[in-house]
Amino acid sequence: MPAPRAQEAVTVSVFAQRFSATRRGARLARRLATHRLDLWHLSYGSPASDTVALVVAELAANAVLHGRAPGRDFELRLTYDRSAELLRVEVSDTHPGHPEWSASAVQPSTDTDGGRGLLLVEAVADRWGVTGRTGPGKTVRAECAARFPGEPRPVRP
Repeated sequence: MPAPRAQEAVTVSVFAQRFSATRRGARLARRLATHRLDLWHLSYGSPASDTVALVVAELAANAVLHGRAPGRDFELRLTYDRSAELLRVEVSDTHPGHPEWSASAVQPSTDTDGGRGLLLVEAVADRWGVTGRTGPGKTVRAECAARFPGEPRPVRP
């Protein structure tokens, strides 16, 4: 009989949830994202939690305002890779249009209410982009550091 093998530690955690494509759904996505990070020992108010909350808020708002298809939801997926100290945020919707934005894009006017979401994501995320998905729509993803210089490592259970 072969010797039992030791189990490797789980280093990647995933949270996925669908939300109604409404302002309330976007708000709930942000709140559940910070709650999940806290369960993963990335506490409320930490730089990682605040960064992910901002990214989720902007991407969920875009999914609701620009990516909404009647009768369709949007999906939030968070992935925490402890060994790489990396958080990935993915927001998928069923609208086929991709966001048009580049670093050389014209800055929005100071007297308009919108147009800054992807500028904020670009500013706080390490990387972001848009990919197609199986079925209709797209996925907008952003990667953020789970730990910032000088910040203590999260305590694992």
